[in-house]
Amino acid sequence: MRTKYNRILLKLSGESLMGEQGHGIDTKRLGEYAMQIKEIAQSGVEVAIVIGGGNIFRGLSGASKGFDRVKGDQMGMLATVINSLALSSALEAAGQPAKVFTAINMFPIGEHYSKWKAIEALKNGYVSILAGGTGNPFFTTDTGSALRGIEVEADVMLKGTRVDGIYTADPEKDPSATKFTEITYDEVYTRGLKVMDLTATALCKENHLPIIVFNMDIVGNLRKVVIEGEPIGTLVY
Repeated sequence: MRTKYNRILLKLSGESLMGEQGHGIDTKRLGEYAMQIKEIAQSGVEVAIVIGGGNIFRGLSGASKGFDRVKGDQMGMLATVINSLALSSALEAAGQPAKVFTAINMFPIGEHYSKWKAIEALKNGYVSILAGGTGNPFFTTDTGSALRGIEVEADVMLKGTRVDGIYTADPEKDPSATKFTEITYDEVYTRGLKVMDLTATALCKENHLPIIVFNMDIVGNLRKVVIEGEPIGTLVY
């Protein structure tokens, strides 16, 4: 099947896994994600995934409550591993092979990440789930996904969120906010838009990795972006 992209890096937020329940992992949401990912993987798209850990623990908010920042970030990295294992389990239950790679050595929980192992898994039809952020404190999973997207030579980084793109202001707070269909990396920076952190945006810009921000919580949207190439989100280039 002819698809818009051959290899993608999909960034999912940990918060989105909470679904309706407001904490932890909502198995209904997890199952919906797994079926959407399986659909595009079975169409021949190579899928690498980075998932956040905010539904379990967020290092930055831990630091504001008195946790040591480095230990807080390490706890956040472990939270991403828990989410990655949950997603790989849901994918395999749906009949889609998946492998978890971890930024720090956590065998046998996951295979220690290397670019070449992750690409080999992609070429062999596995979904490669890249856990543990960059393996370093002070870096977000946005930066982790930018780094991994560049390393595995993805055509595009897809940032699945609960809004349908990038707006002039937060559409949940400002009803007059208008949506961009496309925007440059520099404009994201100069307007101070909270798309991703600056390190992640700079990495994508320097390495010419386009970003598409779209609503992952609407079933069928992933297919529309990846296979049909529908402009339903915002392209950052």
